[in-house]
Amino acid sequence: MGKQFVKDLKNGSYVQSPFVVVDVREISFSSPAKSGEYFLKLLLGDISGTIKGIIWDRSLVREPIRVNDVLLVTGEVNEYYGLQLVISSYHKVEKEKVNRSYFQASSSRNTGEMWNRLKEILRQDVTEKNLSRLLEIFCEDYELVEKFKLSPAAKVIHHNYLGGLLEHTLEVVEICRHICTYYPQQVDKSLLITAAVFHDMGKIEEYDLNSITFDQTDQGRLLGHISIGLDILRKMLDKLPLFPGDLKMKLEHMIISHHGEKDWGSPEVPQTFNAYSLFHADLLSARLKQFQQVVDKYQGNTSGWTEWDRFLERRIYTGGS
Repeated sequence: MGKQFVKDLKNGSYVQSPFVVVDVREISFSSPAKSGEYFLKLLLGDISGTIKGIIWDRSLVREPIRVNDVLLVTGEVNEYYGLQLVISSYHKVEKEKVNRSYFQASSSRNTGEMWNRLKEILRQDVTEKNLSRLLEIFCEDYELVEKFKLSPAAKVIHHNYLGGLLEHTLEVVEICRHICTYYPQQVDKSLLITAAVFHDMGKIEEYDLNSITFDQTDQGRLLGHISIGLDILRKMLDKLPLFPGDLKMKLEHMIISHHGEKDWGSPEVPQTFNAYSLFHADLLSARLKQFQQVVDKYQGNTSGWTEWDRFLERRIYTGGS
């Protein structure tokens, strides 16, 4: 039997297909007659979505089930506060035999074309010699660039797929270019575009590319992408001993303030025109992609509305049929 995707499962569907484990929990039975006994509640997923998975019989579990395991599951879908897959048997799929295209979405845009477009903009618009040299050092670092081109921009919220970081970065750069046309006297174009390139660079180390569900690395959990990105930037700047101190300070401020608010994870709020511009360019790219991804999920839904989205805090009107 071929791959069955979550989006196609319905009440009564017989299932024999691989799914990745997104979450796993032990839950105690509510019945007093089964006090002290547990069943397993899983969240199973693929590129099309997630579904609850239930293992009532613990004797089926011969070894621990962990997040990121890929299970070849046999079972049946029923309805209980939404669809759930009741698992009658399963076995783990060896990582080297996993078809990652079932579980990891990729950018719809061509990675090579996006990278070439980004380099074209940098050659054309970054005219300040120190910033230009800094970007050359970045572009010449093959290992770093390959991670940059492959990484997601997030685990869940936006651009959460292979190539998502490059796509998001290019969007932010393009938005920044438009800002420069409206505020040419207030914005330093070379500085703004350079900061746009580096603003999320820490995400190349924040997410584990070997993880099917883009789990955070220990470094990502403990330090976060802003701190990691600042460290990556400073290591490049160390190769430019004559880089102006004032320019370095302005660039670093833009990196650490690009989330806009301390409550949103920024060590500092934007306090320059350039930093404030970067914050809004980043936010616009992220929010519009969130909106698009929610709408796309409900494509073809005749009700005219999506379900409530907890990140955007709203339902979205799609117009129905």
